[in-house]
Amino acid sequence: MLLLWCRFLIADLPEADLSGCDLRETKIEETQFCGTKLDGTIFLRSFSFQFARNLLNKTSCILQLICPDKAGLVSELAGWVTTNNGNILHADHHTDSEAGLFLSRIEWDLDGFALNRQSISFQVQELTKRLNGEANVHFSDHAPRVAIFVGKQSHCMLDLLWRIRSGELLMEVPIVISNHQDLESICTELGVNYKCISINKDSKSDSEKKILQVLKNENIELLILAKYMQILTGSFIEKTPPIINIHHSFLPAFKGSHPYHKAWERGVKLIGATAHYVTEELDDGPIIEQTIAHVSHRDEIADLIRKGRDTERISLATAVRLHLQRKVMVYRGRTAIFD
Repeated sequence: MLLLWCRFLIADLPEADLSGCDLRETKIEETQFCGTKLDGTIFLRSFSFQFARNLLNKTSCILQLICPDKAGLVSELAGWVTTNNGNILHADHHTDSEAGLFLSRIEWDLDGFALNRQSISFQVQELTKRLNGEANVHFSDHAPRVAIFVGKQSHCMLDLLWRIRSGELLMEVPIVISNHQDLESICTELGVNYKCISINKDSKSDSEKKILQVLKNENIELLILAKYMQILTGSFIEKTPPIINIHHSFLPAFKGSHPYHKAWERGVKLIGATAHYVTEELDDGPIIEQTIAHVSHRDEIADLIRKGRDTERISLATAVRLHLQRKVMVYRGRTAIFD
């Protein structure tokens, strides 16, 4: 495949002053071109090459820390960053008094920071040991490789792909996986690889092995279940990266199939959707985002389905954004959201 080297701008983004950004030469695949302007500027529209954040924002480091609570933790963490010439961009902290835990998310500008990325990770490990806690380090310019799982419904998948294209979600989608072929033509039109792996009760284990091999081959870092209507086994979940699922109701109510029919029969005044991390307990993982919509006696089942799909799109996209920006911290089976 032909490879070109060029300077670029991202399509669908407003004009911005990029004088302070490092527009380094970037290797771009020929198939990622959408078109050019008369001045030769190349515009990209791709689901796997997103540099919006890199162009409009400087790279930052994000530290997520959970440790036993004690006095002086905020000062110690902030002092470590500033001692290494770091400029703190965001600092969010929470103390769970009942659990005796301190949660912190600190983000700082890497420009001028005294430590390189490897040294940052090493020193954070030392810090974690000293505080008897757990910590993760992330960098804002990293675009995780994500696999989207779908069934027969396309609305959540299409919404995510549009948000990637517009630069809202910084991630790469090298593969869409399904147990049906219904959405293959859509993905083909959009230039997204599509893999159909059928599943039945007798061969579910074999199917999951095939899926795991695909995930390994594609170096997948996150799974998104965008209306994938299959129950994942515990052994499969143990072997995968984090999984985000969108559930078609405001959990814990109306579990199972036909949730909007059940809601309509009950005459509810609110419906919603829940995005959560997947665990072995069905639809019982830590909740990331919930969205609601008002309904009335005038609404028919079709209206609830339409409104429900809107809430599903918003909840899932919000949850994915929060995860990508490392604003979610999971502890004791629940989440703390620093947004």
